[in-house]
Amino acid sequence: MDKTFSTLIVAGHQEPDVTVGIVSATQMHFILNDEYVTDCKAVTGEQDVSCSGGKILWHGETYDQLAFIPRKQTASFSLDDVMIGVGFHWERTETQVFQGALKFVMNGDKLCAINKLPVEDYLKSVISSEMSATSSLELLKAHAVISRSWLLAQMEKRQLNPQKSSSVEHSETPGELIRWYDRDDHTLFDVCADDHCQRYEGITRETSPNVTEAIRLTRGMILVDDGKICDARFSKCCGGVTEEFQYCWEDTPKPYLTAVRDTADEYSDFPDLSVEVEADKWIRSQPPAFCNTHDPKILGQVLNDYDQETKDFYRWKVEYTQQQLQELISGKLKMDFGDIKDLQPVQRGK
Repeated sequence: MDKTFSTLIVAGHQEPDVTVGIVSATQMHFILNDEYVTDCKAVTGEQDVSCSGGKILWHGETYDQLAFIPRKQTASFSLDDVMIGVGFHWERTETQVFQGALKFVMNGDKLCAINKLPVEDYLKSVISSEMSATSSLELLKAHAVISRSWLLAQMEKRQLNPQKSSSVEHSETPGELIRWYDRDDHTLFDVCADDHCQRYEGITRETSPNVTEAIRLTRGMILVDDGKICDARFSKCCGGVTEEFQYCWEDTPKPYLTAVRDTADEYSDFPDLSVEVEADKWIRSQPPAFCNTHDPKILGQVLNDYDQETKDFYRWKVEYTQQQLQELISGKLKMDFGDIKDLQPVQRGK
């Protein structure tokens, strides 16, 4: 372990709450499964909210914001039509169940549903949603520390700059435009509920004794580097080598996120992938790696069912029509280039 890299147990501090943006829509249906309080009234059962003149309409009254506070810690609510896997091939909607408070605010011309709950309860869902709740205790413990570190790093970033609306950094010259796409810095809540931030699905997914134990054994434990919370990252598949932070997130190198070979011997068969010809050979081959497996037993231990729908996640191929390619590029850059004749990598990471 690097001498600047350690774990820190945060003691003597009150556990913070996290606010999670669940879904945005013009109207929503939800069920309060237990007693909640709003506007000094006790409420349970089926509810509907909608937009009305830039405000929130509920039970014939309009509000700038509307919060439902649970009477007890175990109270839950069910929210319909929650979109998961946004932008992925398995994108779908489902009814999800959450514990904690439910708040509605206006976000432009739509309602935004926000769940507020303690950080440690949030993490129980994250490590059951990102990975399978039936994973080994040690994997879940590692995941809990990584996810907790990432979350608190984002919350700290938002507290330091609460009005920042986007973390898309860019530079532009007459012949070149460079943009870095990381997580948006949300202004209405700390993090969103989908893969864009960390996958959070409330208590919808199956949990296990291992999940509860993993959170208990790592409670308050984070990764730090030089006294600062690590902006930790994780992936289900790395293609054989992990990338360095500054080549995929933003142009600020992190000493704790470096290129590592995904094998027991991290230095074995490690070409210089910043060279185009080496990258081409690597991508078109099937080098051995921990995440290069089709073993259903292994995949079933660590992945949820819908993740296992992807059969070729280690090496994959996708085809786009000219129109689809134009739409993807113009959508990202907000610039219309017409027909795309060629795509040439300018630079590659390690």
